[in-house]
Amino acid sequence: MMSISKVPQISYSVDNDVLKDEPQSPFVYRMAPNQEVYLMGIVKMLLHFQWTWIGLMTLDNEKGERFLGTMTPLVIESGICIAFTVRIPIQYLDEKVLHSWSHPIQTQRKWNVLVYHGDIDYVMTVLLFMRHDERGIKFFWKLWITTVIHDVSLGVIFRVFQMFPIYGALSFMIRGKVNTDYEYLDSFFLTLSKIIKGVFHCFDSDLRLSVKRWKVCKEKEELKAPSKEVLEMTLSQDSYSIYNSIQVVARVLKAATSSQADRTLKGRWEGHQTLQPWQLHPFLRNFQSHNNATEGIYFGENGDMAVDFDIVNWVETPNSSLKRVKVGSVQRHGSEEIKFTIDQDIIVWPEWFNKTRPHSRCTKSCPPGYIKFIKEGEPLCCYDCSPCVEGTISTQEDSTQCHGCPEDQHPNKIRDQCVPKHISFLNHKEPLGILLNVLTLSFILATSFVLGIFIKYFETPVVRANNRDLSYVLLISLLLSFLSSFLFIGQPHKVTCLLRQTVFSIIFSVAVSSVLAKTVTVVVAFMASKPGSRMRKWLGKSLANSIVFSCSTIQVGICTLWLGITPPFPDSDMHSQPGEIVLQCNEGSVTMFYAALGYMGFLAAICFTVAFLARKLPGAFNEAKLITFSMLVFCSVWVSFVPTYLSTKGKYMVAVQVFSILASSLGLLGCIFLPKCYIILLRPHLNTKEQLMVKHEDGL
Repeated sequence: MMSISKVPQISYSVDNDVLKDEPQSPFVYRMAPNQEVYLMGIVKMLLHFQWTWIGLMTLDNEKGERFLGTMTPLVIESGICIAFTVRIPIQYLDEKVLHSWSHPIQTQRKWNVLVYHGDIDYVMTVLLFMRHDERGIKFFWKLWITTVIHDVSLGVIFRVFQMFPIYGALSFMIRGKVNTDYEYLDSFFLTLSKIIKGVFHCFDSDLRLSVKRWKVCKEKEELKAPSKEVLEMTLSQDSYSIYNSIQVVARVLKAATSSQADRTLKGRWEGHQTLQPWQLHPFLRNFQSHNNATEGIYFGENGDMAVDFDIVNWVETPNSSLKRVKVGSVQRHGSEEIKFTIDQDIIVWPEWFNKTRPHSRCTKSCPPGYIKFIKEGEPLCCYDCSPCVEGTISTQEDSTQCHGCPEDQHPNKIRDQCVPKHISFLNHKEPLGILLNVLTLSFILATSFVLGIFIKYFETPVVRANNRDLSYVLLISLLLSFLSSFLFIGQPHKVTCLLRQTVFSIIFSVAVSSVLAKTVTVVVAFMASKPGSRMRKWLGKSLANSIVFSCSTIQVGICTLWLGITPPFPDSDMHSQPGEIVLQCNEGSVTMFYAALGYMGFLAAICFTVAFLARKLPGAFNEAKLITFSMLVFCSVWVSFVPTYLSTKGKYMVAVQVFSILASSLGLLGCIFLPKCYIILLRPHLNTKEQLMVKHEDGL
């Protein structure tokens, strides 16, 4: 009926959702605050303190259902679980109800935070009833979070009933302060008997027979600021909203009467000295008030009152009185995001939590380096912790998934952060590099020593046997092969990457070709010693030189083609070795690498076969036997090299190749030249032509 005349209606106690979809909603201005703001503030506080396993308690009425209908989806969407929900009946409290309250305590033992929502007039009855029962009192030994309840009324409750277990509770209060600015309090103040009786100690004329010894209030009263103590004893939650409603109406009336638009209307309608009710709507909708009691009250587009809330911590003083301490706030103006602030350092936590922040979780938090593993059939807040798989990290508590690191970083041991990867290559200064350097230098000295012996005793029969020049070529090749090992040790560069494989392949091809030429020389010499043999024309240096030259040229051609098409280059491997960036030489073409290595193996196989067949040729000093042993060592090393090389990673691949180079070269040096050096140095009497020409008894 009031909406027909568009009469503004200011409701001081109707919840925000009531009349929300009714036709008269545009004309209703609700002084009851929007509960969504402080409910979202509660959710933000729960998340801030990581309280994810909570209980809800409310009245079993329409308001309680609206609270649960709004609060439940908010907490669930935020990842908070509700351990239980208690609905307190309005009509009666009995043992059956109390048993339903005690059941969550018995079944859900890990909760420590209770969110309570209820009318202020019912709180005293509930607390008093619960206080006198052993099961009900258990609800006190938790951290209570109360919704919007005026601090004065709540303080009275605590003083009257001395509910000491509630000390330490956190409450969301409408932000306000009492001051002495009453400029706009007018006759509206006098219409409310509750505040009239508490502040002015007078009564309305209609109530003259109901209260004795009180004077009749004047039509206009000279207002004086009531004391803070008076307001504390008189203002309840509803009267607090009434107080604000009066402030709003008074200020709207003053704004409307003094505006240019209002003066224009009065000039148009002569005789009308008062405003029409419908003329207040534009001012109410766009009104912002800074009144005496509350800072920052204003109406939204839908007529909702928006206020700021203080988060209050109830603290017991030394004289057993109650003191409120502001520890935070919740604000949202218009459509802005809710701003939540809290200073947890000034919060006084309850004594039964040893004055430390309580924990209210179904399970312990998963530390960084772990992820949540939801148990089947359990709430989302009840989970196990599973470590991140190798190569991944989680940097926050209760992470739902692990993620990898950038290419140049890797997880630390506990997998909670990424750290830079270690640069890895076969370094001269590390133990493995030092060992290889020492071995290489030792073998170089040994080869140089053998070469020096052969140069010094170049005219002796042992040195001259089986082509002295081939021995020099072989010794120099072995010396260069040992030196080539240094190309593999140290940080790879463009030049070293281009040279290491090609130089190694060519030098070893020359060495194996020299051994093959020696073997062929032994066979040709034996065959030429037979009467009437045509092999005599092949004796000499020409055959040996041609073998060395032709076999080496093919390898040079392979390496030249390799360098021309896909040359090796410096590269970094960030994935094969965990925690390391391996600096290496990319071979460019794996096919060309194995082609060069395969050709060298082909030469070694031919040399081994020929030497093996010639090992039983007669003679006191048959070099084919020595070549057979040397090629057996050589082939064994390189046959085992391939699977070992493929099964290792990083710098150890390079180390395997260096060991193979050193071992095969040492095999050739030891098997072919060590017996000759033994004769030259220790058995010089055997170093004669007669000894080398001795025949076997079979006369062959």
